[in-house]
Amino acid sequence: MVAKGRIVWVSGPAVKADGMSDAKMYETVSVGDAKLIGEVIRLTGDVAFIQVYESTSGLKPGEPVVGTGNPLSVLLGPGIIGQIYDGIQRPLKDLAAKSGSFIGRGITTTPVDMTKKYKFTPKVKVGDTVAPGSIIGSVQETDLIEHGIMVPPDHAAGKITKIVSEGTYDLETELATTDNSKTPIKMYHYWPVRKPRPYQSRYDPTIPLLTGQRVIDTFFPIAKGGTGSIPGAFGTGKTVTLHQIAKWADSQVVVYIGCGERGNEMTEVLVEFPHLKDPRTGKPLMDRTVLVANTSNMPVAAREASIYTGVTIAEYYRDMGKDVVLVADSTSRWAEALREMSGRLEEMPAEEGYPSYLASRLAEFYERAGRVRAQGSPDRDGSVTLIGAVSPSGGDFTEPVTTHTMRFIKTFWALDAKLAYSRHYPSINWMNSYSGYLADIGKWWGDNVSKDWFELRREAYGILQREDTLKEIVRLLGPEALPDEEKLILEVARMIKIGILQQNSFDDVDTYCSPQKQFKLLTLLVDFYRKGQAALREGAALADIRAMPVIATLLKARMEVKEEEIAKLDALTGTIESEFKKISGAKITA
Repeated sequence: MVAKGRIVWVSGPAVKADGMSDAKMYETVSVGDAKLIGEVIRLTGDVAFIQVYESTSGLKPGEPVVGTGNPLSVLLGPGIIGQIYDGIQRPLKDLAAKSGSFIGRGITTTPVDMTKKYKFTPKVKVGDTVAPGSIIGSVQETDLIEHGIMVPPDHAAGKITKIVSEGTYDLETELATTDNSKTPIKMYHYWPVRKPRPYQSRYDPTIPLLTGQRVIDTFFPIAKGGTGSIPGAFGTGKTVTLHQIAKWADSQVVVYIGCGERGNEMTEVLVEFPHLKDPRTGKPLMDRTVLVANTSNMPVAAREASIYTGVTIAEYYRDMGKDVVLVADSTSRWAEALREMSGRLEEMPAEEGYPSYLASRLAEFYERAGRVRAQGSPDRDGSVTLIGAVSPSGGDFTEPVTTHTMRFIKTFWALDAKLAYSRHYPSINWMNSYSGYLADIGKWWGDNVSKDWFELRREAYGILQREDTLKEIVRLLGPEALPDEEKLILEVARMIKIGILQQNSFDDVDTYCSPQKQFKLLTLLVDFYRKGQAALREGAALADIRAMPVIATLLKARMEVKEEEIAKLDALTGTIESEFKKISGAKITA
């Protein structure tokens, strides 16, 4: 039975309709004469509370509400990559073509071009047994993405009774049928956004997601399939840092969700991304990117849905065996949408007016990250890495969204306004940030870069921690109160901050740093520290160490030594050795 009711109450994006006894929770409905898209979020008797994903201005009591019988779902199939969607998977280009600069209401459009033809290559034959999630063939979606056509997760297992031959087909073509289902397999299927897609098994997070950003990869790494958060006040560089991760992370697919951000920031993404080149292939970055744009002046309810739309698309490409990075900017605006809807529904508020279920909603979202073995055949592994920006008012990390987020994520990159204002970017505070993946991914660094990585990273971070303590002493007693060994710690910590922690995203050389180059830079600075301490013990003067010409070379190496020239960094080891030999009169060994 299709639910049919009438509007009895309208309050912003919330609508109440009676006569809806046949409606189901989270069912999508058509609201009013304008046929606005809405979703049932509460049922009380025959009264349904509906959140509407479009502007409700002009709606009035008495207008019809008609159910669709289906939950809010996204279309999953070829053509998603390169699209710019709103919060409920409507392509903004199509909406602009139909309504001009301002999005009209009640506009319906297909998420992808259903008439576009793709060359389909079958991977199974008649008589083969397939299970939910099995890949039956592939199409080349973009130059960078080979798109696996999968048996839908809710499709029954069975034997292939018919499959089309290799050729060019559109999305509506019936590609295959099985003996246990009357529903044919097409290039696309629908999936409810609030329901996580199933998988066979989940792996431990042991492979790092390399971002090319030194402060992240070396000091606070995130694993493939991991969860991370980047909180910071206005102007601390959240968006640029997220752009860098989206651009350089070693993933096959990027899903970028602009959730409630300012229009000018989202415009920068929409304008910049289509012109960016994929650094590894030289192809357009949009050939592996999906953008979900839901700015702060768009309907608040769609902001809440945009997070789920994005993560469902990410899970779909994960199931093909791809590594996906999902960037959500920002979860604070998403939480504000929850707060507004909760207020409209007159629910009891919790801390700072947020609904009491804020923590559980955040947990449900971050739980959808992971590196998994996908369902069906052939065997394939994929991952979804979730990185959420948080925008706490005034940079207050004790507010509810930040504190609850910290409970559910394992990597925390705390942005610092003082660092940003002193032009230190990325402005990730090394004393407040942490990573729970260090022990898990240490083996990967040992096997692929150097077995000394973990010890070097520990020693370098120890220098930064010691410097933080010594700064308090200097503030109280002055620098002369410190012995030379500790003054050297202050000097080397400054070198680490400039030579490793700082990174210029707009410099052609410095914008990306490979794991090998990161390790060599770290090795040089730790080696300098060890030789400096040894020189001081043998009577060398601190002033001579501070005046060594190699220091300037070390600080500029990150911007002057290109990736293909990192062998030049090995020569600096000899330079450090010879300069220490000059000031101490003998060869110093660490």
